[in-house]
Amino acid sequence: MRADILVVDDSSFNRLLLKRRLAELGFGEPDMAVNGVEALAAIAAKPFDVVLLDLEMPELDGIGVLERLHGMPNAPPVIVISAQTEMSGVIRCIELGAEDYLPKSFDPPLLKARLQAVLEKKRLRDLAAERLQALEAELESARQAQLSLVPRDFAALSRGRVTVAAHMEPAREVGGDLYDMRWVGPHHLVFVVADVAGKGASAGLTMARSLGLIRAGVRLADARGEVPDPGDLMTLANDDLAFDNPEMTFVTAALGVLDAQTGEGRICVAGHEAPLRLCAPGVQVMGGYSIQPALGVIEDFPYSSAPFALAPGEAMLLLTDGVTEAQDLEGELFGKEAVLVALGSLVEPAPAIEALLAAVASFVKTAPPADDVTVLAVRFQA
Repeated sequence: MRADILVVDDSSFNRLLLKRRLAELGFGEPDMAVNGVEALAAIAAKPFDVVLLDLEMPELDGIGVLERLHGMPNAPPVIVISAQTEMSGVIRCIELGAEDYLPKSFDPPLLKARLQAVLEKKRLRDLAAERLQALEAELESARQAQLSLVPRDFAALSRGRVTVAAHMEPAREVGGDLYDMRWVGPHHLVFVVADVAGKGASAGLTMARSLGLIRAGVRLADARGEVPDPGDLMTLANDDLAFDNPEMTFVTAALGVLDAQTGEGRICVAGHEAPLRLCAPGVQVMGGYSIQPALGVIEDFPYSSAPFALAPGEAMLLLTDGVTEAQDLEGELFGKEAVLVALGSLVEPAPAIEALLAAVASFVKTAPPADDVTVLAVRFQA
């Protein structure tokens, strides 16, 4: 088993002895360093499979080398070979990341066994790192593919008296939130925000499936020259999602259709966060509709929509519970009241979303995201 080995020892006799032993054991000829400074320079210049490290050396001793290597990404494994036998020294080396500790009066078979064990552990770690890197690359590719599914050119989607904006941030590489905006005919905008139960790849696939179902319903209506009813679109999506769903994967959603000429529309809410009305006096929770079951739960459920109207200058904001349930380092939730405070009297879609996201980021600080975050706003201009 040949390996790239670095021997670090200030004694020329010890270096020569280890060189011969390693050759006899079949590991090949090692590189040499006479102190810690040379060792660190050699490690920086070349990846080693293992380092055989003495402790007592001039300029920089073995403990100093271990301290420099501790926490360093891709640092090689270290076996300490030293005349020191005090247990405190052994413990300190292990605490600093040394894989093993051998006395200088070792037998060659023992050295071979320890080297083989360390090299096998390194091989397995390297293999795991390669597979993790490949998985991360695949997940990043899936993330970009998922983000490409939702519209992001909000200037192109804004038309006439209607302006729009949205933001989606998966908690992991791939998430289960979605939003969409589609014009039907010259005057009607269909918009939706939805949240798939769970996170990760499974939720991401259900997200893409749900988005496809809703878009299919919108296109069918548009092809017939009709304005789709939000309840009909929800029913269509639910019929597919609820059929043969043994894992009871469900999707909450809020879907609306807005007439860009009048500000009137219809909305259907399926187990989702309440829509918000943005207006100059301040943000309000919208009413006038019923909250129906989430999609995918009850087969053949007849979803219905309710009317709403935006006065000139008002906007509607839809969000997922990743906003209200964002957690800080102590596990406290951001909450619905904080959403209303963050939005204040903002009515322009993009500034309102930016203010809300900034408030959430300030609240969670360095806490890892607990859920996907999605926000969409549609304004009927004065």
